This record gives sequence, C-alpha cells and structure tokens, in this order.
Amino acid sequence: MKPLQPDTLIHNPNGQPIVSSMVIDCHATRLWNMVGQFAGFDAFIPALTHIEMTGTGVGALRTKFFRDGNRVVEQLNSRDEHAMHMTWTTIYNTLGVARLWAAIKVEALGAHCSRVTWTIIADPIDTAQAGFEQFVQGFADGALDNVRRLLGKR
Repeated sequence: MKPLQPDTLIHNPNGQPIVSSMVIDCHATRLWNMVGQFAGFDAFIPALTHIEMTGTGVGALRTKFFRDGNRVVEQLNSRDEHAMHMTWTTIYNTLGVARLWAAIKVEALGAHCSRVTWTIIADPIDTAQAGFEQFVQGFADGALDNVRRLLGKR
C-alpha cells in the first residue's frame, strides 16, 4: 500500500481572462479604498447581503452571502497597498464555478481620475454551460458601474 501523498483541490483555472475596466472621476486612493477592501465588496455589489471574514491579510478567507442564497468562499492570495492591486481564488461556491482566480487593480490617470481593472479567469463546472462568460462579464461590469455611480463626480 502506497503512503498518502500531498494533494489539493485548489487548481488555477484555464479559461480565457474576462476583463472589466472603467475610468472613474475620483482620486485613485479613494477608488482603492472601495475596491481594494477584500472584506468590503458588499459596498458596491448589491447582490450581496454581507461578507464574513476568517483571518486578516494574505491567506484570509471571505464568505460572500448573496441575496438569492448562494455563497462563495474566497482566499486572498496577494495584496499590495502601495501598488493598489490584489488577487484571490475561489475555494468553494454554490454558483456552478469549478475554479476562479481574480485580480483587481487601480491606476491613477491624473489628480482626480483613475482606472479600475477587474480580471477574472474562471472555469464552469459544466463546460457546456452556455452564457457562463457573459454572466461573469456582466457581473463584473455591473459591480464596477456601481463603483462609478458611488464615487464618480455627480
């Protein structure tokens, strides 16, 4: 009998990157203070009721609770406050996603203008699932549009 060997269920996805990017009329630090808070995505994603955190910093887990009853557990992989970017991986979900890796970054474009870019690479559980990429793209675009409405000049 062979001895047990190290293994894991966490694997990076193989799908094509889905990118949502938006220029927003606000200072980059203000934008990062919203989208760069791993525990605070419920501030700009209305589909979330709340987020529960386990731990802090890189390696922390967040559980996102959706209004429709779905849940997603994600681990923070990296976060750079100065460079204004972070990455995370989904480790459990009820949304039909097999694997998901995501990154968000903020770039200053001027004193009162900045760009947020959200990149998602995801694989559906059912590879024949029609509309998966469009669903992910629409979710990210809608979230960033909410950020623009919350922070952009009125």
